[in-house]
Amino acid sequence: VWPQDCISRAEDKCCGPQAVADARGVAHALGFPHYVVDEADQFEKTVINYFASEYQAGRTPNPCVMCNEKLKFGNLWEKAQALGCDYIATGHYAIIEHRDDRAVLRKGVDPRKDQSYFLFSLRQEQLQRALTPLGAMSKPEIREIARKLGLKVADKIDSQEICFVPGNDYKTFLRSHLGESEFHRGEIYDVDGNFLGEHEGIELFTIGQRKGLPGGSPRPRYVVDLDPETNRVIVGDVDDLITEEFEVDRVNWIGNAPNEDVDLTVKIRYSHPGTRATLT
Repeated sequence: VWPQDCISRAEDKCCGPQAVADARGVAHALGFPHYVVDEADQFEKTVINYFASEYQAGRTPNPCVMCNEKLKFGNLWEKAQALGCDYIATGHYAIIEHRDDRAVLRKGVDPRKDQSYFLFSLRQEQLQRALTPLGAMSKPEIREIARKLGLKVADKIDSQEICFVPGNDYKTFLRSHLGESEFHRGEIYDVDGNFLGEHEGIELFTIGQRKGLPGGSPRPRYVVDLDPETNRVIVGDVDDLITEEFEVDRVNWIGNAPNEDVDLTVKIRYSHPGTRATLT
């Protein structure tokens, strides 16, 4: 799915005009039809608006998760059904195992490329009709297959930025999308309650951020908390970022939900290696 809104915002991204042309070229070389689905309206409503509202609520969004759940494995499935398709195959670097009664989502064989994190919100019915053939191979293997097939995209550079944010500058994007009047201005305090200065909008900060904070401290400062009710930004030392527990919402159990405490590995962002934790 290449939303037209996405194309107009960032031409060099994974969903820009060149990507559409590349996909058409691959389809032609392999002998199957190529369709472009216009998802501009739904992309705006379900992904971009979510992206902006999460920053306004003092949270850091993950638009790829929302796009996968609502569009690629949501609206696109309806289009696929209309074309008589049984499955949707994507280039996500993850493994989906199809068993007799359920599907199991697993990490790709190369942990550096794994994208299973972005598929966590998919429900069983979505996983059962999804195929991710790349997850069991390494990237060099995939590129070699493309070369043998004579595909021009064999050495194409990986896309790693948010597709609708030019230059990965989300602050400029939010200013253009929301408008300056929608920013929630407030004050910056340290963890001891000392006033440090004012800020132009809580939307411009995220937990762990170091840039753009008031100077004057002998040690680096980091954003350790955001309070959307008071529009306060709280900063502290790197040790203040460490926490022993937190609450999780929007939980999606791909398997059966546990009925007792369970030890598992938790990731708080895509690049996080994961930490052992106990779910209670």
